[in-house]
Amino acid sequence: MEMERYHGDSSTGPNITNSTGAPASALPAVLVTDRMVVLVVLLGLLTLLTALVNGAVITAICTTKKLHLPANYLICSLAFTDFLVAILVMPVSILYIATDTWSLGQVVCEAWLSVDMTCCTCSILHLCVIALDRYWAITKAIEYARKRSARRAAVMVGIIWVISVFISIPPLFWRHRPGSHGPKQCIIEHNHVGYTIYSTFGAFYIPMTLILILYYRIYNAAKTLYQKRVSSRHLSSQNSLNHCRVAHTFCVSDLSTSDPTLEFDRLNVTMRIPSFETEMEAADERHQICTSRERKAARILGLILGAFILCWMPFFLKELLVGLQVITASPHVSDFLTWLGYINSLINPLLYTSFNEDFKLAFKKLLRRKEHA
Repeated sequence: MEMERYHGDSSTGPNITNSTGAPASALPAVLVTDRMVVLVVLLGLLTLLTALVNGAVITAICTTKKLHLPANYLICSLAFTDFLVAILVMPVSILYIATDTWSLGQVVCEAWLSVDMTCCTCSILHLCVIALDRYWAITKAIEYARKRSARRAAVMVGIIWVISVFISIPPLFWRHRPGSHGPKQCIIEHNHVGYTIYSTFGAFYIPMTLILILYYRIYNAAKTLYQKRVSSRHLSSQNSLNHCRVAHTFCVSDLSTSDPTLEFDRLNVTMRIPSFETEMEAADERHQICTSRERKAARILGLILGAFILCWMPFFLKELLVGLQVITASPHVSDFLTWLGYINSLINPLLYTSFNEDFKLAFKKLLRRKEHA
């Protein structure tokens, strides 16, 4: 989100350097050019990778029938938003950083800043809605399963875009419009403290708070469900014929019914009476599985929250403090924090699909198709 840039003359140089004056010889100029080339190539690779990964997620969901689920529609919408960031926002930012001046005119400047703010805000709000969807799915499983539909997902996505537009539109009414020669800088000024608070809290601080609360409750709810499942199975594992039958029937019902050979076991499992030691070993094994699932859930949630906060917190903290005139930030620091936020658009599709076996299979099919093609 390109929220800030500073006016300056040629002495400030490109944003990646710390030079304080014009070079005394041709050698320093070559070094600066080499650094700029490296920077542009690096940012270009990040942009290309972001577009490819999000494009792969969109293609996988659209072409794989098994992934046509309301929860995955939200992930597809997130990937589409991040794809827009990669093709509409990041390339222009690379050009701006490389030239250190705005040469695309006032109309493109207005459009770019608006698209930048809208798409980045929309991406963040998607994470909030995905957390809310998962929270309802695990805490109100039966009730929410009836309401969870493609139409509901579309409504949620529509609300996200409306909120994002309302957060990004206000600067259009007071942004400074230069003369006929066009602007030399394309920035969102920090001369409206009220808007700074409104935009930073609406785009980040409030969504972040909701995400933290929702994922904390999701983890506790999942942990409670795992513990109840283990406890119920452990209580059913008593040293009696009736309890053994209940325990084994419950265990077999957890297995997939896609294998016809399981039907024989399902019909005859209650006839087997294992020893008490065997039952206790099975209970211990189930407890270990439960603990393993809890750790995996905690690790996944930790990665999602950690990536989100690490990418966007520094940028929005800087925006708020600069808007309140508490600090000033140098151009290269501002550019670095902006691109740290952009990188979240690359991380999102990796985190939200890497732990899903259906997505892994879909990606493998896509790769096979490309190899055959």
